[in-house]
Amino acid sequence: MSTIASDLRVKVRLSEARGHVDAGWLKSAHSFSFANYFDRNNMNFHNLRVINDDWVAAGGGFPMHPHENFEIFSYMLEGALAHEDTMGNGSTVRKGGIQFMSTGSGVQHSEFNPTSTDETRLLQIWLIPDRKNTTPRYEMLELDDTARDGNLQLFLSHDGRDGSIRTEAAADVYSGKLNGDDTIRFELEDERAVYVHVARGEVQINGETLKDGDAIEAEGTGTLELTNGKDAEVVLFHLSPRR
Repeated sequence: MSTIASDLRVKVRLSEARGHVDAGWLKSAHSFSFANYFDRNNMNFHNLRVINDDWVAAGGGFPMHPHENFEIFSYMLEGALAHEDTMGNGSTVRKGGIQFMSTGSGVQHSEFNPTSTDETRLLQIWLIPDRKNTTPRYEMLELDDTARDGNLQLFLSHDGRDGSIRTEAAADVYSGKLNGDDTIRFELEDERAVYVHVARGEVQINGETLKDGDAIEAEGTGTLELTNGKDAEVVLFHLSPRR
């Protein structure tokens, strides 16, 4: 790790270092070990376990499959994603939307691109919960472009505050958009950590230039400063202490 601010330890993770999968109907980049991509030194960052950058072809998708004891959400970047599950939910989420499952004691679901012409792009993200075998639940949320232009919008939190979805994970997750002179500052607290994933565009974080698919890990105490955005969209995770 390199130090670019007092008491703040920061590591840059480049897009090219991710694991890549091409299954024809699905093209995916894995930020952490997942499926056929395995790196014993890259299993998770604190309680952040999965970030998969998925491109799903028209009509493609994942058939019904099980999950348990993970907090899973889809962060929509382009197109649409249809969802069905064994809790009785059936819905479609589109660009700018969040689709969330607290899988707890177990649930099955399917996800697919419902269009016949357009590709879908999403980030699928898994968090490790603090409590296991809770009652599964499902929620959706639309992100607010006004609230996140040059700012961070909290959309997932450990306590469900400010209209966010509540998660069983000790994590708060934000979305932000930056362009031009926009500046976003985030203060790190002792024993917690921050992971910032650049979902698209380009942005500088404490002087480091990051592009689509790049990320930064930060631990310690200090300020992260996001500046010089070029159509940038970021997802910021404020995470529990390392276990």
